[in-house]
This record gives sequence, structure tokens and C-alpha cells, in this order.
Amino acid sequence: MLTRNCLLLFLWILVEEGSVSSLRLPSSPPLGRSKTAREHTRSSAGPMRNGAAGFQRVKRGWVWNQFFVLEEYMGSDPQYVGKLHTDLDKGDSAVKYTLSGDGAGSIFTIDQTTGDIHALRSLDREEKPYYTLRAQAVDINTNRPLEPESEFVIKVQDINDNEPKFLEGPYTASVPEMSPVGTYVTQVTATDADDPTYGNSARVVYSILHGQPYFSVDPKTGVIKTALPNMDREVKEQYQVLIQAKDMGGQLGGLAGTTTVNITLSDVNDNPPRFSKSFFHLRVPESSAVGSAVGRIKAHDLDIGKNAEVEYTIVPGDGGAMFDITTNEHNQEGIIILKRPLDYETKKAYTFKVDASNAHLDPRFQSFGAFKDTATVKINVLDVDEPPVFNKPSYVMDVYEDTPAGTIIGAVTAQDLDASSSPVRYSIDWKSDLDSYFDIDPVEGTISTNELLDRESIAQHNISIVATKLNSPVLTSRVAVTVHVLDINEFPPELASPYETFVCENAKVGQVIQTFGAKDQDLPSAGQQFSFKSLKEDGKNKNFTIRDFGNNTAGIVTKRSGFRRRLQEIYFLPVVIEDNGYPPKSSTGTLTIRVCGCESDGSLLTCSAEAIFLPVGLSTGALIAILLCIIILLVIVVLYVGLRRQKKKETLMSSKEDIRDNVIHYDDEGGGEEDTHAFDMGTLRNPKVVKENMFRRDVKPEMKRSPRFLGYLSIYLSVINLYFLIFGDTRGFCN
Repeated sequence: MLTRNCLLLFLWILVEEGSVSSLRLPSSPPLGRSKTAREHTRSSAGPMRNGAAGFQRVKRGWVWNQFFVLEEYMGSDPQYVGKLHTDLDKGDSAVKYTLSGDGAGSIFTIDQTTGDIHALRSLDREEKPYYTLRAQAVDINTNRPLEPESEFVIKVQDINDNEPKFLEGPYTASVPEMSPVGTYVTQVTATDADDPTYGNSARVVYSILHGQPYFSVDPKTGVIKTALPNMDREVKEQYQVLIQAKDMGGQLGGLAGTTTVNITLSDVNDNPPRFSKSFFHLRVPESSAVGSAVGRIKAHDLDIGKNAEVEYTIVPGDGGAMFDITTNEHNQEGIIILKRPLDYETKKAYTFKVDASNAHLDPRFQSFGAFKDTATVKINVLDVDEPPVFNKPSYVMDVYEDTPAGTIIGAVTAQDLDASSSPVRYSIDWKSDLDSYFDIDPVEGTISTNELLDRESIAQHNISIVATKLNSPVLTSRVAVTVHVLDINEFPPELASPYETFVCENAKVGQVIQTFGAKDQDLPSAGQQFSFKSLKEDGKNKNFTIRDFGNNTAGIVTKRSGFRRRLQEIYFLPVVIEDNGYPPKSSTGTLTIRVCGCESDGSLLTCSAEAIFLPVGLSTGALIAILLCIIILLVIVVLYVGLRRQKKKETLMSSKEDIRDNVIHYDDEGGGEEDTHAFDMGTLRNPKVVKENMFRRDVKPEMKRSPRFLGYLSIYLSVINLYFLIFGDTRGFCN
């Protein structure tokens, strides 16, 4: 308060001295006026002096400086601002001063006689830093302006009346935990409404009132940084720092403002997961379904977010193959899942180890050690009263369609695996066998037929067998039984094809010269089995034998060597073929084996018949021509003999009659001279001709070759010529 009063007194003295000096120097221009203002005054005075009022041009004599008024004036009287005065004012109260502009009359007032200006109320520079007003001197009697109106400014003089303010506070910031010293956190800014160009009222300095030794602030910029290394979020996560901004350069008497900065340590992965205990004990019923959750374990991680995500793995070893483990994404629990069915009677407990590790590792903290933890899990299997269990998931049985009723076709087996080991009883679900084709022994589980089955009516029966525990009839299990009705074996097997087999003259003992198979017309063809063997009667065969390969094929094996075509060209080998049908069928087939000439490597040369009969090398075409010649000759001979017998018969008939009897006894009436067909008239006219043609009865007449015989002979010669044209070979022909 003392400082403010001294300052006001100093300013008042300056103003008073300016007024006194102006009174003493009326002819000098007002203090602080510029050349432009003086020119403006002269140009404005001219018209007034030459005007209708008859004013003379008077040198302007306004007296003032740039006025100042202290803000926040707290005095009881109006604050004195300054004094206006003109050289025309002779002190006789003939001049009246007027004031207009910003705040004229409401904020500022002027004494019309003396020109003193006062401020009526306290002013705030931050609200309005200056006021522009206009002043004028007029004649008090005529109210005519003595000089033109002039403008001046009243500036509100600043005092340090505003403390610094944090317009954006309170602040919120974060910094990673374990950060080194000097890590940037955030920056705060305070503003001061005082005049920054006047004194130190607006020069702000920052400091920390609360928050040390964790953080520091730059006094000029307001930047906040970490001041303590390795701050751990898991120890303390939230920090509240109080920052002060003080004007006057932080000196005593300066005004101050504060703000709060809430700083959070963000998480980094600096902590591994840890199990709350090293041993977990779980109990699981043996009836638990595969894929179901059988237990939960949890490893706690002090970190948060993705840094706390845990991965669980089962360490390979005892019991690990029976279970699997996954992570619950919501609470990071390890869920143990059953992978295979449990059986109390087989194994009652499983023990394995589980590792818990972080999914996202930070390499900066790997030096702290392994980021995982291990726990042991023991799972006890609880016994559950279960239904009987069949030894197969399903059964398939075969029965022939002509099987007598009561024949056992198969059996099913179920047993109680519980510790009580209850006996089991069997039955057929009547819904699956409405016609009661089958029956089952309730104790043994053997299935038999009730009646003859017809494959053409029903080729397959599907029945359901029920197994019930004797001690607990409510516990039952079922199994499907498929019964195939098989067709009886009707056709015997036979050779797959007519095999053309040969044996080389240079074949060795034990050589397989032919592989053959069999076929059967019975259905289905798949699954048929054939066996091959030699006839019992042919057991003394010293040439060949049959070898069964066991894969529905067999081979012809030589028992000796030295086969010769000259001695025997063809061998016949019977083979017995038997199938596996019901009832078994068999047949006997014959394999024809020809002896042939072969190269030393076994390749075939020839198996032709002429090589045996014609060693000189007669060709096959020549042999065929010879056979044709023989056949044609035989035909000609037969025809010739037949013609000769017919001729002889006619001769004997003619010898019994005499030609003269024909003439003598001919008593038919002729047709006259024109009838030339009934008798040969030439013969009648020339009796010698008749004598020449007569046959002697005591001599056998010689038969002339008839035209038919000549035709046959020409055919024979044509065949021979045709052979010459085709083959061109006459060696040994018809020799």
C-alpha cells in the first residue's frame, strides 16, 4: 500500500509540473504534441479567424501531456487525471472547457472553468487499457468554439493486480514406469493479465510445491520431467503434483497461481506371471466328455493390459497327452481341457506340470530373469457307475441264405468295466427285428437264426443288441449288428481264358512256363479265392506239375528237360480248380502244351507242324496245296467210279434187248415225211452205220471219257496253276 501511494504521489507531481510550465510558457506548443498536430491546429484556426464571427487567427495554446490514470484507485475522492489549458484563457472565466469521447461524463469529468480532469471511479487496465477523448475550449458567453476540437488519450497505468492463471488446468499426463531421470512428462503454461511491457508484473516463474522428489519443473518453460529413476507402477501408480506460477520474476511481493498435474505411470512388462501356489489338485469324473473343461488354474501378473496376458503350456511328460490347456481372454485363467476319454479302471490319477509365461515380452527387462512360472497339477479320476461296454463299436456277420434255423452266426461281447464288475445280459431290440429273424443267448451273447433267410427278399439285416447290467438294469448300452445274407455257391470256377502254352525243347527242370488264373460266375467277384492242384490220377506225370501261388494264380512247372517235337509235339495237363464258396465248387480244366523250338535265351522260334514232317524245309503253303490236291483227286476218283457204275448198269439193260426187235415191233403210225424227230432217218437209210455202232455182247465195251470228266480235270489243273501263281514253289509237289 505504501508503494502504491508513493507511485501515485510521484505521478501527481509530474502532472502538476507540466501544468505550471505550460502556464509559464503560453507561446510554446504543448508538451508532447507532434508536428502533424501543430499543422492541424494552424489549418483549423484559419477559417475561424476569417469567418462570419470575425475571429482572428490565434496561435493554438492547448496545454497537456499524455494523461495517465492509475488502475484500481482506492481513494475516497475522485482521482485527478490532468489539466487542460489554452492561451486564450486569461483567467477571467471567459473560457469554458468541454469533454467528449470514451467515458466522458460517466468515467471522466472536467471542470469547465479550470480544465481539471478527474476519474469518477476505479479503472481496470485489463478491462480497458486506454480511453480516447476529445476536448474543446468555447466562449462561455456565446458558446462559440475558440479553437477546434482536439483529441487526446488517457492511458490506464498498470499495477500488479493479476496473479498468473493456468487456463488449461488441472492437467493429466502419463509416463512409462521404470523411465530414466529427465524423461519428459508434460508442460504447463500460466498466463498473467498484467501488462508484459511494463515492469515484471507479467514475468512468470514456475516451481513445484508438491510432488518432489519424483518430478521436476523447468522454471521458465514449465516442462515437467521425471526426477527419480525406476519408479514402479506396481508400487505406486498415481502421482499428484502441485505447480506454482509466480509473477514479478518470483520475487517477494509477486502474485502466484497454482495448478494440479495428475501423473499416471503407464505399465510396461516388467513382471512375470506367478502362480499363487505351486501345486493344484483337481478331481474329474471318468464320465467327463472329451473337449470339456475339467479344471482351472491361474497365474497372476502384476502388470495390466496386454502386458498381463498369460500363455499356459503343459510340459510334456506323464499325463500331459491326456489334457490340453487354453487361456481365458477375460480373466487370464488357464482352462484344462480333456483330450482323451478317462477310465478309472485303467488309470486313477494323472500328474503333469504347467508353465505360465507372458505373451508379449519387453527385451529391456529380460535381464531380470525368466518371465515364466511353473506349477504342478494332479488330477484324480473319480469312478462313475457306467453302462456295459462292447468290445467292438459295431459287428458284421455273414450267413448263407440256405442256413438252417437255429444256426449260430456270431456273437457279441460286453463287459462291466466298473470295480463292481456286474454280469451282463443281452437282448435284441424288438424294433430293429420286427419279424424275429434272429435270436440271442442272454448270457453268452451268441446270435442265431430263427428261420430260413432269403437273400432275394432281404439281402441285409440291421439289428440292435442291448447289453444291460444285472446289478443296475437302468444302465444299458447298444451296438449295431449288420447281418449279410450270402448267396450260395452255384457255379464252379474255370480257367480264366484258353491259354496257349508252349515249352521249349531246351527248357530246364523246375521252370515256370505258364502262369494262369481262374474265374467264377458267382457274385460277388470280389473276395473270391481259388486253389489249384493236379489230378490225383495224374500224380505220376513226369513231365509237368501245378504250383499254386496263393494269389488266385498258379503256374505250370516242368519236371524234366529234353522235350523233342519229333517224339511228342503236344502234351495235355489236367488241373483241378476249387473256390472258397459255400458249398465249395471245383472243376477240372485241361491245359494244352506244345513243344516248340526256342533260342538259347528262351525266345520262341517256331512251333509249326511241317518242321517235324518235312525236315528238308517244305513251306506251309506247299503243304496246304498238297492237301488240296489230295482232296481234289479223291473227289475225282469218287465221281469217276460213280459214273462208271451208272454206265455199266445201262449197258446191261441194253444187252437184253435187240435193236431189231425195236424195228420189228414198232407198230406206231408215223407222222409222214414231215416227222423227222421220231427216228433217225439217216440210220434207216444207211444200215452200215447201225452195224458200226453196235456193241458186241461178248466183249466189254471201252468207255470214252465223258465231257463231265474233262470238266473235273480242267478244275484240277486250274487249282494247280493257281497255286503256282500264289506260291511259286513246286518243290515236292505231288511227288
